[in-house]
Amino acid sequence: MYILLNNTKRNMKKFNPKLIIIDVDGTLVDSAPDLAYCVDELMVTMGREKWGEEKVRHWVGNGVPKLVERSLIGELEGTVNKSDYNQAYPIFLNLYAKNTSIRSSLYPGVREGLDYMQAQGYTLGCVTNKAEQFTLPILKKLGIFNDFGLVISGDTLEKKKPDPLPLLHAAEFFDINPKNAMMLGDSISDVKASRAAGFEIICMSYGYNHGNDICDANPDLVIDSMAELKYYL
Repeated sequence: MYILLNNTKRNMKKFNPKLIIIDVDGTLVDSAPDLAYCVDELMVTMGREKWGEEKVRHWVGNGVPKLVERSLIGELEGTVNKSDYNQAYPIFLNLYAKNTSIRSSLYPGVREGLDYMQAQGYTLGCVTNKAEQFTLPILKKLGIFNDFGLVISGDTLEKKKPDPLPLLHAAEFFDINPKNAMMLGDSISDVKASRAAGFEIICMSYGYNHGNDICDANPDLVIDSMAELKYYL
C-alpha cells in the first residue's frame, strides 16, 4: 500500500484502469451534517438525548437502516429493540427526505478530481449503500449526477457493499473486466468489496471508517484529496 503524506509526490505505481467506480458518503460527499441532524431530531422525537455530529460520524457508511439501529443502541454494533426500530425508521426516512442535502457538501478536490478523470477518458460509475431515494437527489443537488454513466444505490440490487455484487454488476454493465477496474472509497466496506470483486482500490484519508484508520484496511493507495489523482492515474 502507498500513502501520500503532506502532499509529497513520490515515485509510485501508476494506475491505469478503464473503469473507476466511486463511493458517495465519505468519498464524494460529506453527508454527516445532514445525517447527524436527522439522527438528533429522531432522538428528540423519541424522547431521548441527542448524540451530536461527532458521534454520528462514526456510524455513517452502511446505509440508513444500520444508522437508525446505531442511533437507537448508541453503539456501532449491538441488538436493537425491534419495536423501537419499527417506530424510529419511518420517522428518520421522513426527516432525511427533507434534509438530504441541506447541510451536505462536496469534499475539497472532488470537482477537480472528477474533471481530471473525465478529461483522461475514464469511464465513471457510482456505487453507494445509500438508498436511491436519497442518492439521486444529493448527486443532482451537488451537481455531479451527470458525471456518472451508472449509479448503483444500496437498494438497486439484492446485495450491497461489502458484498462485491454492485461492483461486479457495474463492470458487467460497462463490459469491462474487473481486473481493469478501480474503486475510490473511504471505508473498510469499500476495500472488502473491491478485493472480492478483483478491483484495485484507492481510499480517501478523510472519510467515514467508524473512527478507524483506513490504512489498516490495506487499500492500494491512501490520498488526502481527489485532486491528487492526477499524480497516480
